[in-house]
Amino acid sequence: EVQLVESGGGLVQPGGSLRLSCVASGFVFDDYVMSWLRDTPQKGLEWVSEITWNGGHTWYKESVKGRFTISRDNAKNTLYLEMNSLKYEDTSVYYCAKGGRNDYEGERGQGTQVTVSS
Repeated sequence: EVQLVESGGGLVQPGGSLRLSCVASGFVFDDYVMSWLRDTPQKGLEWVSEITWNGGHTWYKESVKGRFTISRDNAKNTLYLEMNSLKYEDTSVYYCAKGGRNDYEGERGQGTQVTVSS
């Protein structure tokens, strides 16, 4: 059974930083592209970032380029998202997902809430 458990969300002021983590189990982690998604009532589900199995290639949504960094530690079956210079519009529930934009099959974690507010 695929399990993806996110952590690291919280309340942060604009301009602040957070680091999200996702521990994966139930599949061979380094066989897969991994992604971060976010979901808001206003915009729906958005692809935020993805990373290839060895970290050799990354992709970012335009609005987070230069502020967010995706990384992974295959030895720990863990995916990360470093978020800097956070903006109000980054407020969302963030999900870790197995797969990338081209092969996502709906498997994602329970999500972690990120709230950017003064």
